[in-house]
Amino acid sequence: MANTTESAKDRVVIFDTTLRDGEQCPGATMTLDEKLAVAELLDAMGVDIIEAGFPIASNGDFEAVSEIARRTKRATIAGLARAIPADIARAGEAVRHAQRGRIHTFVSTSAIHLAHQMRKTQDEVIEIILKTVTQARDLVEDVEWSAMDATRTDIDYLCRCVEAAIRSGATTINLPDTVGYATPQEYGAMFRPVRERVPNSDKAIFSVHCHNDLGLAVANSLAGLEGGARQIECTINGIGERAGNAALEEIVMALRTRADVMPYDTGIDTTMLTRASKLVSHAANFPVQYNKAIVGRNAFAHESGIHQDGMLKHSETYEIMTPASVGLAKTSLVMGKHSGRAAFKSKLSELGISLSDNQFQDVFERFKDLADRKKHVYDEDIEALVDEKLATAHDRIRLVSLSVIAGTRGPQRATMKIEMDGRTFTEEADGNGPVDAVFNAIHAIVPHDATLELYQVHAVTEGTDAQAEVSVRLKAGERSVTARGADPDTLVASAKAYLSALNKLSAASVRLHAQHAAVV
Repeated sequence: MANTTESAKDRVVIFDTTLRDGEQCPGATMTLDEKLAVAELLDAMGVDIIEAGFPIASNGDFEAVSEIARRTKRATIAGLARAIPADIARAGEAVRHAQRGRIHTFVSTSAIHLAHQMRKTQDEVIEIILKTVTQARDLVEDVEWSAMDATRTDIDYLCRCVEAAIRSGATTINLPDTVGYATPQEYGAMFRPVRERVPNSDKAIFSVHCHNDLGLAVANSLAGLEGGARQIECTINGIGERAGNAALEEIVMALRTRADVMPYDTGIDTTMLTRASKLVSHAANFPVQYNKAIVGRNAFAHESGIHQDGMLKHSETYEIMTPASVGLAKTSLVMGKHSGRAAFKSKLSELGISLSDNQFQDVFERFKDLADRKKHVYDEDIEALVDEKLATAHDRIRLVSLSVIAGTRGPQRATMKIEMDGRTFTEEADGNGPVDAVFNAIHAIVPHDATLELYQVHAVTEGTDAQAEVSVRLKAGERSVTARGADPDTLVASAKAYLSALNKLSAASVRLHAQHAAVV
């Protein structure tokens, strides 16, 4: 597809980088199972390219990209690589099992980056582009080249770099707003001279990749389309470095809703957007703000009397798209303790959830346990069960039991039993409140130096028997991780969230040892 094609509705390629740029968001590290689940959903919803990771970064990243490449059925799988031969070779190895593999390589081009980060001359960087893009093209047919900090790069030099990349075999040219500096007018205007002046620019697809430091990522991405780009790089929920990336759901629904002024098509099944948002939110342990466009809890909520009156008379008075168009359905109350496996499997299918036989059995048992404790099990409850199962599938440390004594007369006391590496440990601890007692008990069993940066509670559904969902962020050294736990008991949810965060730190090679004599 050439980026100069003009038609009634041009096809826009959706490049999702949730698993790469999104995971670089502090605290958003995902497990392999979580990455596989996210990749499977992205593929099912019609994402064209999934940037699955940065293979040279770690063995874990390499294995994740390789496994996603093997499993993905439709999407192109991309691996990121710096303009370094070892990076490119590693990326090529990671994507070689994909039905369609891509190497995405990048190098800085702005004067400030060349002087202070690259410490290279302009000519030296041109030589790097020629050599590394050629190397990538020898490994795969699909090569994307990015000019890091393109929006602060001299336009004449940017044209030289793009020409070198295309001449060396790049099939996609990405001109990112790496630091979120550009305005929509500036960003859209940047593409025109590059496309007009660079020989054979019509042989490549131009791409946008915008960061949200000034809150302009989506606006800039759409402006890039007007400038001739036909690929948009984005993430679910807009997660990513610093203030994040352009949000996929906002891009896709803006194009769909305002097709009158932006005549572009994507291949995205928009009815899967809400499920994708929830899955990524739980996998990355990043809550979605209530007023987030498209997928926030309040996106289709109306409290103002004037708005409610208009909605009752005609929904289009205050809704420019329907909840159903993004996969948001009214909460169902049909599941309960008498529901069997067939009904539960049908409900999972209705929610767009696919599980292996072992995963299904485990989640079904959790569902039955929850149904014994709650009168009604809502769709959101089931989604929380599934997401928690994916998040804790390989945890070293698991909660066995917890009891807490609390009330107006302190101190509050928690008695906890934890299983770690096949051994069971029990501890009692006091605290300044029941949550503090729970966390002190954990610390007594699993000593660590991590500090608690965030503790947040909210209800998954309505009612006094609602599941509580707790978010915990722990920081150890320079590493910060966020985790969630869900349970009808807020204190149990708190313990699960804290232990989940410790498991993530443990997976990141932070040394955690249980040291308690009472092994039972």
